[in-house]
Amino acid sequence: MKLIAYAVRPDEKAAFEKYSELLGLDITFVQGQLGMSNVDEAAGFEAVTFLGNCDASRPVLEKLQGHGVKYLASRSAGFNNVDMEAVKELGLRFSNATYSPSCVADFTVMLILMSIRNMKTMMKRLEAHDYSLPGLQGKEMHNLTFGVIGTGRIGANTARNLSGFGGRIIGFDLYENESLKDILEYVDLDTLLKEADVITLHAPLLDSTHHIINRENIAKTKQGVVIVNCARAELVDTDALIEGIESGHIGAAALDVFPNEIGIVHTDNRMRTYSNHQLAILERHKNVIVTPHTAFYTDQAVSDMVEVALRSLKSFVETNESPNEIK
Repeated sequence: MKLIAYAVRPDEKAAFEKYSELLGLDITFVQGQLGMSNVDEAAGFEAVTFLGNCDASRPVLEKLQGHGVKYLASRSAGFNNVDMEAVKELGLRFSNATYSPSCVADFTVMLILMSIRNMKTMMKRLEAHDYSLPGLQGKEMHNLTFGVIGTGRIGANTARNLSGFGGRIIGFDLYENESLKDILEYVDLDTLLKEADVITLHAPLLDSTHHIINRENIAKTKQGVVIVNCARAELVDTDALIEGIESGHIGAAALDVFPNEIGIVHTDNRMRTYSNHQLAILERHKNVIVTPHTAFYTDQAVSDMVEVALRSLKSFVETNESPNEIK
């Protein structure tokens, strides 16, 4: 079985070699990101895999379909870069990737700890050989209430991680996870906003969750609340978040995702100019940590995503079905 893989990173090569041999796949590798400039390289292939920073807009998808492509598999969990309406209209089949939830859950706890212990300020001071204490006093985890919005695989794993610190954990989800009820108390959203010292977001991006953290909801939170987002940037109204930070109501924020990040994250931007005013504002605040969409980035997760994408394409070609298909 032949397929073409776009935007293949060096760290993915070992997994590609392992699973191409295991699954009997003949893979053509393209280092560049999928886009109009290289979409013609897919001519003659039924199956294509790419990453979440690739261009899967309607014009690119139309080109792929015209070249005979039938099946698409992203090696990323998020698929905001994919025009799903065009996928359906063109009769294409698409799947995304899943991976170990531990990578994002572990990263989330790290960001929480860094936020409540003023790590950004501490590290910047150390660069200037400033070893003073004022402004560095932090909080202890066992004294805090953690609010987990979204208790799917990653949210559940995050809650289990947090349970080891001895604090109170409350959660909000339309579908309660019975296996968590020994460590987590489910509450309504308003209660979570009112009572949580730390709010961590793990919900999918839906119409109902878009800007779930907005001006109105931020106003319901505690003075000094910490907000952590390792899920989707659009769960947060970034302008409202900035207002909350600059007013002093929000004590700290840690963001692994931010608006209009494609073209910035996973790219060396030292020698180029880019425009993202919200990012520029966030980065200058001492109590805001921004990371470049790397919560997922572990050896296990990279291997998982390659495996899932390749198994999905093999299943599509052989059975016209995939357990990871997005419909």
